[in-house]
Amino acid sequence: MALAIAFLFFSILISTTTTYGLDSCTSSDLSIVHIYGKCSPFTSPKRESWVDTVIDMAKKDPLRVTYLSMLIGEKTSVPIASGQQVLNIGNYVIRAKFGTPGQLVYMVMDTSNDAAWIPCSGCSGCSPTMFSPNVSTTYGFMDCKMPQCTLVRGLSCPDSGPSPCLFNQSYGGDSSFSAILSQDSLRLGLDIVPDYVFGCLSSVSGGNIPPQGLLGLGRGSMSLLSQSGALYSGVFSYCLPSFKSYYFSGSLKLGPTGQPKTIKTTPLLRNPHRPSLYYVNLTGISVGKVLVPVAPELLAFDPSTGAGTIIDSGTVITRFVAPVYIAMRDEFRKHISGTISSLGAFDTCFTSSNEALTPLITFHFDGMDLKLPMENTLIHSSAGSLACLAMAAAPSNVNSVLNVIANLQQQNLRILFDLTNSKLGIGRELCN
Repeated sequence: MALAIAFLFFSILISTTTTYGLDSCTSSDLSIVHIYGKCSPFTSPKRESWVDTVIDMAKKDPLRVTYLSMLIGEKTSVPIASGQQVLNIGNYVIRAKFGTPGQLVYMVMDTSNDAAWIPCSGCSGCSPTMFSPNVSTTYGFMDCKMPQCTLVRGLSCPDSGPSPCLFNQSYGGDSSFSAILSQDSLRLGLDIVPDYVFGCLSSVSGGNIPPQGLLGLGRGSMSLLSQSGALYSGVFSYCLPSFKSYYFSGSLKLGPTGQPKTIKTTPLLRNPHRPSLYYVNLTGISVGKVLVPVAPELLAFDPSTGAGTIIDSGTVITRFVAPVYIAMRDEFRKHISGTISSLGAFDTCFTSSNEALTPLITFHFDGMDLKLPMENTLIHSSAGSLACLAMAAAPSNVNSVLNVIANLQQQNLRILFDLTNSKLGIGRELCN
């Protein structure tokens, strides 16, 4: 759709067959690395268990889910960098190049947003790694009279003469940024997308604006798939590695080439009020052999209210509206012996010696079932003494109608987005 926006950088190949050895930090320009791991170019490894990192990230999930719930009611065009309000949450970042010659940038991979933006030279409050427009022979700014400027709610234009599209956004009372709407060549692997429209950040304040940038993989007019035209034919997929993955792993595949030939699919639904989000029809949830009893309207897709279920790459743990989560959780607890305790965002933890009793959880989609592997169902305490159900209730707010299938539940699965045929596919794949 952090820390600042990426706690975890993982290797992602924007290609079809290249793989990396697990014993080295050698990588191509397309790699994504764990910011606190051995291969991180940014800092020394963080001395914290991976479960503590996940718990820390999950604390920020309610902010992102609340943000996504707010988006579903919008009937206007998406502003540039609409994901900034939640950029403490995103976990997976790709390496790309902007400009001619190409300059390396790190961008959050966000399936719930469309726009792209990067910190530019001279940006106040930005990451030390910045894009230099004056070095690129293909850089240009977008004039404030161009239609794209209205999408980012640009500042007023002068009556005559060319003028750059300037805009700013504020977030949560303590975060804001200013930017120039720009265009330049975007390189992803061997592919070049010319005249890519993005926000060139000039100033940032507050703690919610990420230092790297954002690449929107949503469905709207300013997303990568829309701006790349026929290059990728409206198709991409990713395989997210486990949070415990240490070296390079995982892959982002753009275009139909190299995608799995046989994969179970479910229809992608479209919300005209929030066309960027990837809605799917979740029809039910089973715990073990029990189909959890929930009111159909709690799962039903309703474009007028934004209700339903989305697949999102930036939320850490799956969140269901409270009645759905409570019903699923209570059924899950029936299978577990011993005392139930809490750990961070997780309210259903138990002694790991009882893990053998853990029931299988199945998400039922229209035309497809997803049986969650145990690694996508449970998270363990750093000492290994507790196992916890790795899901939670969505936060209560005015638009608390949205269910979010998050990235922990997507790990080691190939998630295929086929916009041309309006399908989403899910298949088992080892990304680690």
